[in-house]
Amino acid sequence: LFISPFFILFGLVGLFPLLYTGWVSLHAWDLIGGQGSWTGFDNFAFVLHQRQFWVALRNTLSIFLISAAPQLIAATAIAAALDSNLRNKTFWRMSVLLPFVVMPVAVTLIFGSMFGERYGLVNRTLADIGVGPIRWHTDPLASHVAIATMVNFRWTGYNALILLAGMQAISRDLYEAAAIDGAGWVSRFFRITLPQLRPTIIFVIITATIGGLQIFDEPRLYDQNGLGGEDQQWMTMTIYLYKLGWTQLNFGRAAAVAWLLFVVIVAIGLINLAITRRIATSEGRTA
Repeated sequence: LFISPFFILFGLVGLFPLLYTGWVSLHAWDLIGGQGSWTGFDNFAFVLHQRQFWVALRNTLSIFLISAAPQLIAATAIAAALDSNLRNKTFWRMSVLLPFVVMPVAVTLIFGSMFGERYGLVNRTLADIGVGPIRWHTDPLASHVAIATMVNFRWTGYNALILLAGMQAISRDLYEAAAIDGAGWVSRFFRITLPQLRPTIIFVIITATIGGLQIFDEPRLYDQNGLGGEDQQWMTMTIYLYKLGWTQLNFGRAAAVAWLLFVVIVAIGLINLAITRRIATSEGRTA
């Protein structure tokens, strides 16, 4: 009885949209005409045979991989700094959260001008030191790096506070005992902090995976067209879904893309879980 509100809310905002999207994906469904004829898995077959789908999947995975590791490392370093004896701790903790509460439009406009190919701040700085300009909006890898930078700017501080909460839950007696035994700061960090922080790190990795594979705001606002570049250099899965649903008005195919993205997220999440469990098991056997 006490937990029934959770299941009711989950059913309304989680399970029902998922099942309804699956139902839509099995029909010829458009925005104006609504539900059409039953098509079975034809929408999935159509999407999987489109080159744009595989380009979008590749771009999504590329941006995610470029942003994930630096974001986790930076968030852990910031959390460790905030966990030390700093003055004005509240100020610094609120400061690292500031990029997260800034509107994505503002962040993208600022970074979009910084990564401009002709008059951007980054290319101007490179020119001052004798380095040629980088084609931030033309080269696929460069555009992925620029978008990953925006993602990390927004989410690193948020993840740092989650990791900080995990660090503060670690017993200080462990650090005091290690200090008495002569362990330095680096040794305490790698032998106490990181092992004790493993559940929190796993949580951050899973949530970052879910959010990173659903990235939309940054690539959508990276240029004026908002459709992933002239040659789909940074078109992600969500932008491809948007094009099918709101540009071509084909909700059936857009729903099929949504379900395929859901399958990709679940698959990568399970891989992450299996890897972390194997690491934990091997470390336990070593100990």
